[in-house]
Amino acid sequence: MPRKPKRPCRYPSCPNLCEDGEQYCEEHAKIMNAHYEKFTRGYSPGKRYGRAWKRIRDRYVRKHPLCEQCLKEGRYVAAEEVHHIVPLSEGGSNEEKNLMGLCRSCHEKIHRERGDR
Repeated sequence: MPRKPKRPCRYPSCPNLCEDGEQYCEEHAKIMNAHYEKFTRGYSPGKRYGRAWKRIRDRYVRKHPLCEQCLKEGRYVAAEEVHHIVPLSEGGSNEEKNLMGLCRSCHEKIHRERGDR
């Protein structure tokens, strides 16, 4: 029985052909799989922090219900995020002195300035 003809790789400007059922050639399949894992699947906080962090976070938000940055500016906004002042990746800890309750916009602003996101 004859086989189906090979199809072009879906990666932009790639001249390679792919077997039936494949969308990308071997070279670009790895690149696109990494892209899928990083951007399409989304972020799972459970992978990085876990249940212990959720308890610490909830306890901190109960003690500090307002955004600490907005409070300095005289605004009263509810804290939605708990921010590590010194990130865990840079040797920070989950101790209360290293945490800060922030609203979502202040949290994003800090990470944007740091170049994290």
